[in-house]
Amino acid sequence: MLEPAHHADVVIVGAGAAGLSAAHRLTSAGVTTVVLEAAPHVGGRMSTEKVDGFRLDRIGQLLTTSYPELRRTPGLDALVLRPFAPGLLVHSDGRRHRAAEPLSGRSARGALTAARALASAPRVPRPARTVSGAAPRTAAPLGGPLDQARLGAALARLAATPVERLLARPELPAARALAARGLPSRTIDGFLRPLLSALLCDPGLTTSSRCADLALHAFARGRLCIPEGGAEVLPELLAAALAPGTVRTGVRVTSVATTSVTTAEHGEISCRAVLLATDARAAAELLPGLRVPPFHELTVFHHTVPEPPLDGPALLLDADRAGPVAHTSVISRVDPSRAPADRVLVSSTVLGPPPDERTVRAHLATLYGAPTDRWELLAVHHTREAVPAMPPPHDPRRPVRLLSGLYVCGDHRDTSTVQGALHSGRRAAHAVLTDFGIAPAYAREPLPAAA
Repeated sequence: MLEPAHHADVVIVGAGAAGLSAAHRLTSAGVTTVVLEAAPHVGGRMSTEKVDGFRLDRIGQLLTTSYPELRRTPGLDALVLRPFAPGLLVHSDGRRHRAAEPLSGRSARGALTAARALASAPRVPRPARTVSGAAPRTAAPLGGPLDQARLGAALARLAATPVERLLARPELPAARALAARGLPSRTIDGFLRPLLSALLCDPGLTTSSRCADLALHAFARGRLCIPEGGAEVLPELLAAALAPGTVRTGVRVTSVATTSVTTAEHGEISCRAVLLATDARAAAELLPGLRVPPFHELTVFHHTVPEPPLDGPALLLDADRAGPVAHTSVISRVDPSRAPADRVLVSSTVLGPPPDERTVRAHLATLYGAPTDRWELLAVHHTREAVPAMPPPHDPRRPVRLLSGLYVCGDHRDTSTVQGALHSGRRAAHAVLTDFGIAPAYAREPLPAAA
């Protein structure tokens, strides 16, 4: 229990990924730090519900193996990432098509040259193939070989472009920027729109083109993945790696100043600096005047099914937009720890408020090409303010230092990803240490850009 006269060098308000990341940086520099969390558990929106042996993410944000902060944040050495199968399944024109991920080592020019050669080569008839039991494929949703070459070249260029150059590009809504690069509408609507819907929860492609480029850059350089055991494992590992007593849950902060915080349970706690690491709305309640961004709303449906409707750990995207589900997967095939050994878990994301479950079930039957009448609903998780929106103009490196002694971090100060949350915590800790006159142990490393 905290004593009323308790003192720390830094008080961090919020034990999400951003606050815990900052706590590691500060404590490793010898700064006495305490993290206060109002909820009874750490993690914020990165939470996982347990139901009958199933582990069900409330939001289930996708990660990529290329996120730099997953490697650089202390405490995440034990994090196990479960990747999806290479390539994505895209449901388009009533059929499933496999769209391969780009090869990061292949140059953009090489990708374009090879596909042009393919386009000009004589066509040799081949037998129709199926994808995981789907009907034979017709024309791919990405268009013809030249269209696919343009997409491969664009992704390869993004993979090879330094992040600083991506951030210096002119800023437009993502839809306009992609069209201006010569990508056909069929490629945008058939692949990039459903992909960015899964990564950024933005089916309208209204996100800043810079942030969309960062998301595609991360996708092109790595594999989509999820944490083994559920989303909550990441913040729990961060909290467990801190010294005992650093993180205090069930402590509600009611006001903040540059040298103290006031809590409902323990009165005033003095300090040298305060770092707000809550979500944007909670931060604005403590500091009126802070900007609260718009948010993307989403709902996750979790079903247990008699048998897997797909083979392998694939992510299935809906390009037709003929129903409420944006993307879905047999999540127990990706991470077996999320379901009992003899059970199958399917998790599906709807970008918006919860629709009628029968509508979701009918759409899933279309996407998987399998009956869903025997599927059992385990849980529905609706989050009204799930992911901060990033329409232009959006600065993915919004200032984390408000004034000396008062700082703020979170995905709303960076990009709306786990990488952005971790990176903002790193930037905030760096700002605190700089004001304290302490050279961070990691100061020689260039701060990685949020992706």
